[in-house]
Amino acid sequence: MNGPPDPAFRLIQPARRGNAFEETVQRLLHAIKLGVFPAGSRLPPERDLADHLGVSRSTLREGLADLQTAGYLTIQRGRYGGAVVSAELPGREGGAMFRPERAELEDILTFRAVVEPGAARLAALAAQGEAAHGALLASLHAVTGAEAAHYRPLDARLHLALAELSGSRSLTLAVAQARSRTNDMLDRIPFLPVNIAHSNRQHAVIVRAVLTGDAQRAEAEMAAHLEGTAALLRGFLLDEAGPL
Repeated sequence: MNGPPDPAFRLIQPARRGNAFEETVQRLLHAIKLGVFPAGSRLPPERDLADHLGVSRSTLREGLADLQTAGYLTIQRGRYGGAVVSAELPGREGGAMFRPERAELEDILTFRAVVEPGAARLAALAAQGEAAHGALLASLHAVTGAEAAHYRPLDARLHLALAELSGSRSLTLAVAQARSRTNDMLDRIPFLPVNIAHSNRQHAVIVRAVLTGDAQRAEAEMAAHLEGTAALLRGFLLDEAGPL
């Protein structure tokens, strides 16, 4: 980065885990909500921002584009262009957007982070016949090809299909409960096409690990998948963040 770093950067942590797009969106949202980038202000140049976040410029641009679609930014083109924070943030006109308590959201995310990776691991270890494998692949193909209006129910069905393969009724019910609570939150955030494409790729890797009996990878990939969702939920639904 040439020249002195933007002072705002000291308040923004780089995106460090495997969900670069989701974490980029989360970091930018938190910076906007906390006033690091006030309404009407211009974000730092793409090159500097991407370098600081540790992501590619294409990933940053995807995040900026989706935040523009969600109403948080305006992208101005040309020599003096850039990303400008909206004067009014979504949900603040005519009443506040629903925002859960931090403890409530973290409870949901923690519960899900415990039960779903374990279910994926057990699904990979379980001996399954062709019918079970076919049903799982059908669920994967359905969500991968789903339109926006039908995506989240089919996404939930895939996660439940994975849990059902664990062979544990109690665990399947726990995953269903976790997903139901998560859906209540997901329905309150924008539908981001880049996130959906990333989720679909992760779904395919998880299913492949389950079908090939790779329990360790199934568990790890499910945990990484859930971290991406958690990053978006924290970014959109929490007014105040911990360390950026």
